[in-house]
Amino acid sequence: MTVASEPSHLPNPIDVHVGLQVRLRRKQLKISQEKLAEALGLTFQQVQKYERGANRISASKLYEIAQALQVSIPWFFDGLGDPVSDDVEDGGDASAFAHGFLLTQDGVDLANLFPKIPERRVRRRIVELVRAMAEGASTDEA
Repeated sequence: MTVASEPSHLPNPIDVHVGLQVRLRRKQLKISQEKLAEALGLTFQQVQKYERGANRISASKLYEIAQALQVSIPWFFDGLGDPVSDDVEDGGDASAFAHGFLLTQDGVDLANLFPKIPERRVRRRIVELVRAMAEGASTDEA
């Protein structure tokens, strides 16, 4: 008789991805965890667990979340590889970084405001300014 190995306590990466998408969309709509929880008949702690990927979201609850957040079901899976062809998106680390950035209020604000700058040249200069500031900060830390 074999002994089953101890189950992993790490959340499934797909559950984490879906949870991050829930959080991203909730923040885009400026909805609090409490308001979303109320709309879904949950506690805000349950929404927190969903967003961290600590708890899996059932199909019926994902449907309700999609309605509450005004997105389609496939939207929650954007950025994942195709499970039929086993395609894996390149730049997984970059994708995780972008998600992390967009989970901050500053990131959401920048992501919403940046495209509203009409002149491409001005947007480019802003990117150059931020790059220079970031490089300056990294040399200051060294």
